[in-house]
Amino acid sequence: MRKSFSAFTLLLALLVPMLAACGQAATTEQPTAAAPAATAAPAATAAPAATEAPAATAAPAATEAPAATAAPAAAAVKIGMVTDIAKLGDKSFNDSAWAGVQIAAKKLGVEPKVIETTDPNDYEKNINQFITEGYNVIVTVGFALADATNTAAKANPEVKFIGVDQFQAEEIPNVAGLVFNEDQAGYLAGYLAASLSKSGKIGAILGTDAVPPVWRFGEGYRAGAQAVKSDIDVQTVYHNDVGFDKTFSDPEWGKATALSMIDKGVDIVFGAGGRTGNGALLAAAERKDKGVLAIGVDTDQYLTVPEAKDVLLSSAFKILDQGTADLIAKAADGSFKGGNNFGEVGLAPFHDLDSKVPADLKTKLEDIRKQLLDGSLKTNVTPAKPA
Repeated sequence: MRKSFSAFTLLLALLVPMLAACGQAATTEQPTAAAPAATAAPAATAAPAATEAPAATAAPAATEAPAATAAPAAAAVKIGMVTDIAKLGDKSFNDSAWAGVQIAAKKLGVEPKVIETTDPNDYEKNINQFITEGYNVIVTVGFALADATNTAAKANPEVKFIGVDQFQAEEIPNVAGLVFNEDQAGYLAGYLAASLSKSGKIGAILGTDAVPPVWRFGEGYRAGAQAVKSDIDVQTVYHNDVGFDKTFSDPEWGKATALSMIDKGVDIVFGAGGRTGNGALLAAAERKDKGVLAIGVDTDQYLTVPEAKDVLLSSAFKILDQGTADLIAKAADGSFKGGNNFGEVGLAPFHDLDSKVPADLKTKLEDIRKQLLDGSLKTNVTPAKPA
């Protein structure tokens, strides 16, 4: 599917004057933004295309994979990343993906570039800016960028796109979706919380449930907790009160909502929703004198939210950094394939609170993780919130 260099050059020459008229996107460019240390993890496994979302705890049935698309020589690889509106510094999703970009770029000996989105209306502009500048591997982060990513991919088949957290219902040869079974990670977090709660009340502060991965985190958390104690009080609150652009970047709301829960007896809080979820972790830290604990999300937040490390039990994380890096490597070596690539999930280390987790519970959690990954245990969480 890759065009020759001369054809690609001609295409750029034709596109430049048209794109220049669009004006500058409301963004901040950071070529070498700092990111959290990458966690070691197995590579994301390639999965086949699907025409509808798979069951919550299983990848789609195996079918013949499409032929790998041609790759540029490593020296010719230009890697760009477009964040969602939470931007870098979210100490979660965007930072983890950027860490993966930097891992791959270092191995390839190239300098990556990032565009931080400040307005959802700029997704298309930001992607097209990279195309105009000759970038041939573009990472877009988050469910909200899926439509803009797929549109750009169809118009530019010579460019490889990696859609982080973007399920591919329609297989496009030059788009690889890095996706996860968030309900499994949420299930583990809920099982841990319910096992250690002394009050019998646990909570979750989440981004909007209009985003399927967030819904799966929240409902997986509930399912895991109820597997420990069927009548446990699980309080989940989604941030749906304001525009979509704020649901993942509202730590004040996250903190205030978590404090309200804590004042009503919740003693373990799960924060899952970018900066909004981070606010819940800070609320737990503020109430550590009451024995309140917290669980983070997406990455090992003990390393990224040090203000909460004293109360952080663990994090329900997606192995985003290595999954992103592996797909970039495939784009560079010619083994890149379109479709869904399922990354693994799990719980981060218990760090300072390791002594609070009994040995038999650690063993049980590992057994549950294995059963979730091999499909012998189902969370029974729907792929998205029912209409």
